[in-house]
Amino acid sequence: MNNSPVLAVRDLKVHFPLARRWFGAPRIVHAVDGISFEIGRGRTLGIVGESGSGKTTAALAAMRLLDITSGEMSLMGEDIGRLSGTALRRVRRRIQMIFQDPYSALNPRTRARDLVREPLDLMDLGSAAEREARVKELFTQVGLRPDQMGLYPHQFSGGQRQRLGIARALSTRPDVIVCDEPVSALDVSIQAQILNLLVKLQSEYGLSYLFISHDLGVVQHICDDIAVMYLGQIVERASRETLFENPLHPYTWALISAVPRLGRRRRGSDRLRVTGDPPSPIDPPKGCRFASRCPFAIERCRAEAPALRALTAGHTVRCHLVPDSGEVSHRPQL
Repeated sequence: MNNSPVLAVRDLKVHFPLARRWFGAPRIVHAVDGISFEIGRGRTLGIVGESGSGKTTAALAAMRLLDITSGEMSLMGEDIGRLSGTALRRVRRRIQMIFQDPYSALNPRTRARDLVREPLDLMDLGSAAEREARVKELFTQVGLRPDQMGLYPHQFSGGQRQRLGIARALSTRPDVIVCDEPVSALDVSIQAQILNLLVKLQSEYGLSYLFISHDLGVVQHICDDIAVMYLGQIVERASRETLFENPLHPYTWALISAVPRLGRRRRGSDRLRVTGDPPSPIDPPKGCRFASRCPFAIERCRAEAPALRALTAGHTVRCHLVPDSGEVSHRPQL
């Protein structure tokens, strides 16, 4: 059995230079600052974090929709980090994306049939008859009717438009689908339908998902493994079960403590409240990037950047206060 990852990212950095001022050194936004992860066949990796953490930038870089500053990316063992032109176009059929907003991701002047078929046309996959048959098949697979193929996007509901986006992403039979907050713009009742559809399609086709979200409740439902990002870095990574049962980083505690629990009334003292704003990604601090907002930070946290350490198989954390044993005494009740 081949256990090689479908998508592997090593020390990925995505930096954006800003316009030079009259005086002073060039300024650079450290949007993604050295992250690594792997996704196995048929598995889902979730990347979570608040706005500005770099998770969407990481997803766009994995899609090669953004140029990377440094690092390595491989898809099915093939280095894709430096591809361009025809070579990149050839690889694109194997990694596709579902965008956040189904209202703006679809061309309002294009019929649904042509929206789903467009990737096949652009990549010249199959004959005209085969493409038409593929589109009809995809409509059925995502829960739309073939008689809706001639409609325009405004004639669909929000959930139906996201189903169109899913069909479009599936059209080239990809190995990996990057899901950039695919349900955040939908009603809660529709969110569950779309998530269940993604799970069903993954089971049928062995798809691998890179799932970007700020909603830990959604991530807990669909992801096998979870990476928590803060200010361009991964601060904790673990399996879904481990992360929710034994979170180690204070930022992870804050995220989990903010998630409502059905049937459990949480006292205000049970929540880890994070105050203040994150530091600037233009000039990140030399120590821990969470130190200025962490209620447990000590002087070492402000002076020395912590490394991402593996404590057990599959569980890594970036925090000076977590011992190698993984036993922390100051964690609040979650």
